[in-house]
Amino acid sequence: MPIDIKVPSAGESITSANIARWHKADGGSVRKGEVLVTFETDKVSTEFESPVDGVLHIIVPEGTEVPIGT
Repeated sequence: MPIDIKVPSAGESITSANIARWHKADGGSVRKGEVLVTFETDKVSTEFESPVDGVLHIIVPEGTEVPIGT
């Protein structure tokens, strides 16, 4: 069952974040707790960990600016 990775809120005034780096390759196996992606805003850089074991399917490439919650 797919689990979406959503860009977390970084504060009230932040409306979007940049996908700075995918730490795993598309189609790669991941373990719960492994860092998957780093999001950056003008104020903060946040690493997102995998909530479950599984396979990563990247649909938004590095360098893309995305709205919070996407």
